[in-house]
Amino acid sequence: MPTYAIGDVQGCYDELKALLTQIKFNSDRDQLWFCGDLVNRGPKSLETLHFVRSLESNAITVLGNHDLHLLATAFDHQKPGKKDTFDALLKADDATDILDWLRNQALLHHDTEKNITLLHAGIHPHWSISKAQQLAKEMEQLLRSDNHINFYKHMYGDKPFIWDESLSGWSRYRFITNILTRLRYCDENGKPSLNAKGAPGSQAANLFPWYEVPGRKSQQDTIIFGHWSTLPHAGLSSINNTYAIDSGCLWGGALTAMRIDVKPFEYFRLDCPGAQKPPGKYLKNQ
Repeated sequence: MPTYAIGDVQGCYDELKALLTQIKFNSDRDQLWFCGDLVNRGPKSLETLHFVRSLESNAITVLGNHDLHLLATAFDHQKPGKKDTFDALLKADDATDILDWLRNQALLHHDTEKNITLLHAGIHPHWSISKAQQLAKEMEQLLRSDNHINFYKHMYGDKPFIWDESLSGWSRYRFITNILTRLRYCDENGKPSLNAKGAPGSQAANLFPWYEVPGRKSQQDTIIFGHWSTLPHAGLSSINNTYAIDSGCLWGGALTAMRIDVKPFEYFRLDCPGAQKPPGKYLKNQ
């Protein structure tokens, strides 16, 4: 079936619908893979979740950091941040049902037939795809359990910095979550630098984009990810068998759909007006 991977929507529902019109999406036949961050910062998170949920098995979604932030805000009763756009969603009559649906989505999706892995941010260079699947399942089981509310109390923070199989409890869960939903740069030993967000070339000399770390265990695997809207090649080309598809719709870049049931993959882009002013020295993709 025609299958399209979609970049970070972040509540830009109108742009999503326009892109789907452009690719002539058929909800009875085609499948969409969403790489996370369906919500926040854009104006229509509620409409976005309603639509994706309505697609049922014709949509596959992995969770991003903004999706997890929404869950923490809702279930742990945290005060939304100044830039968060959750109000309409949190006040919706069906908010509980929507949020329960969201927390039952995956952290990582691997299609064995296509041999493609979908996730939001990155994979630790010491993890194989099978190891990343195993660790993602640990997180998914937690989020689907009654203990998910306690996780949100411990979710925020950058530590620990070093992966060790002996990590346990909230430290283990936080590390896995940070890698799968926040990673951009790390050093050659896999120590993440989660505050580095700019385009390659702006980072400290000891840091690599996660997909360029020498000896990365997943370097032979096809990986699709979002999260990193400042990558100049996002939504345009691949590097080291990884496909970045967050092309910065929220900031006035583009929303990307990549057809993945054909070879070579085909890119489709919708130029976006931008729901928020780009931060700092952000340069939208051309």
